[in-house]
Amino acid sequence: MSRNIAIAGVTGVVGQEFLRLIEERNFKFDSLKVLASSRSAGKKIQFMGEEYTVEELTEDSFKGVDVALFSAGGSQSKKFADAVVQSGAVMIDNSSAFRMDPNAPLVVPEVNPEAIRENKGIIANPNCSTIIALVPVWPLHRQNKVKRMVISTYQAASGAGIAAMNELKKQSGDILEGKEPVCEALPYQAAFNVFCHDSKIGESGYNEEEMKMVNETRKIFDDSQIGITCTCVRVPVMRAHSESINLEFEKPADPAWVREVLKNAPGVTVIDDREKNRFPMPAIDADGKDDIYVGRIRRDESISGGRGINLWVCGDQIRKGAALNAVQIAEAMDF
Repeated sequence: MSRNIAIAGVTGVVGQEFLRLIEERNFKFDSLKVLASSRSAGKKIQFMGEEYTVEELTEDSFKGVDVALFSAGGSQSKKFADAVVQSGAVMIDNSSAFRMDPNAPLVVPEVNPEAIRENKGIIANPNCSTIIALVPVWPLHRQNKVKRMVISTYQAASGAGIAAMNELKKQSGDILEGKEPVCEALPYQAAFNVFCHDSKIGESGYNEEEMKMVNETRKIFDDSQIGITCTCVRVPVMRAHSESINLEFEKPADPAWVREVLKNAPGVTVIDDREKNRFPMPAIDADGKDDIYVGRIRRDESISGGRGINLWVCGDQIRKGAALNAVQIAEAMDF
């Protein structure tokens, strides 16, 4: 069967990561279309020894395409969804446009790969922080149900795109030279600073990023009763997010059991050396890597009955938090 691929938003950070992963993972394809806005149309891209010309993303872009990997923003995903589906292709969408759509499966391949087959032309990629949390939490949840999760995220500039990454770099240099930092891509100074995640605050006081983690986790786990609360902040890290995760289980959970489960879990690497005080670090361990790194595995003594566990996790927001998850979905599909 044919494997004709299109990448929408190919000139962006995640679009470029799609290309790297397709090559690294030896993802077999028969043809490739590289698509972007009219501003980028005509640009040349060298990929796997071939030269590709970026085409403008239009309703006619998907004729003969089997899978369209989208990272062009939610408005573009909504605009072109009907064209993708009507052409007979499947959209794997990295935006938030369809995540809570009951007709679109929300998939983390290590968690709910069976949902891929339920698609009606659109498969949603979860939020980066949701993916990074659930890859290690799911194998624990399968064996001992998680009743409640308390998550604090420490999110890198990469989550806001290449402009934010460049801004963090420039601000760092400017501040060290005694210059006033300029804020354009992000609302507040990113260098040497921490601030509330730059998404809209709702009436409840939670920002959109926090609510994404709550709602998406319940959908992916198919568990509307699981308790989740979250605090998301932006930190001065270039790439790769970190998260502090507190879990309350239904039954007692021993740290040794957690380590054993996670050492055998797909997509997880445990770094948990108490003697050397060596645990996952975003820039040192996770940057550019596929796995989610887990450490600081310890009991939460404040939860009765030995049912509480604390974790610290790090994961590359651009790879597993975005592009890799989408490519893994495509790999699992029956073309």
